[in-house]
Amino acid sequence: MLRRTTARSGDDVPVTTPRLPAREDAERELTKPEYHQHDPNLAQRALNWLWDRIGDLLSTAAGASPGGWIGLLAITVLVIVLLIALRLRLGKLRPQPSTSTGDLFTDRPRTAADHRAAAEAHAAAGHWSAAVQERMRALVRSLEERALLDARPGRTADEAATEAGRALPGHAAQLRTAARTFDDITYGDRSADQAAYTRLRDLDTDLLSTTPRPAADTASPAPAQRGGPA
Repeated sequence: MLRRTTARSGDDVPVTTPRLPAREDAERELTKPEYHQHDPNLAQRALNWLWDRIGDLLSTAAGASPGGWIGLLAITVLVIVLLIALRLRLGKLRPQPSTSTGDLFTDRPRTAADHRAAAEAHAAAGHWSAAVQERMRALVRSLEERALLDARPGRTADEAATEAGRALPGHAAQLRTAARTFDDITYGDRSADQAAYTRLRDLDTDLLSTTPRPAADTASPAPAQRGGPA
């Protein structure tokens, strides 16, 4: 028996598209910009990748730690508490003061009056560390101008205090304290306050009216001889 095939007319006729060209058409369609307006940029994709890796690491750590995620959280909190306690005990980490190599004057020579004016300007602005530095320079420069110290480049604050203390023994301890304060601020990354500046300013003012000890006073008197000549 012959099978009769009835042709379908109009919309009943199926339309077939080859499979490979259809896929290529779909890929070309999906490359159009309107389909990618909300795609993450390169930085966002990199960040997403990083978070995925961190999540993988945390998941691995949680699986290896006792108690899973709860155990990992407890360990993390414990580490943070230990770090805070260590920070509070040690205080701010500062580089060691390099007082042996720090020059007192680092720029062009200025007079004591210039340094005092700069110190007062910093103090008026509340910049106490800079004010202390300039006042210490004013103090030492003033001693040089009065010939109580020789004008020597490369001198440190400690050296200036030691040398000035020989000529002004009544202020030797205050000079050493002032030099230590200068070094702590300049090389030790510490901060000054108004009280530190006031002490240094008062010392500078006192030294202006202090008479240095005569050189003869440094020599010990000769012991008195007893009895007559032999």
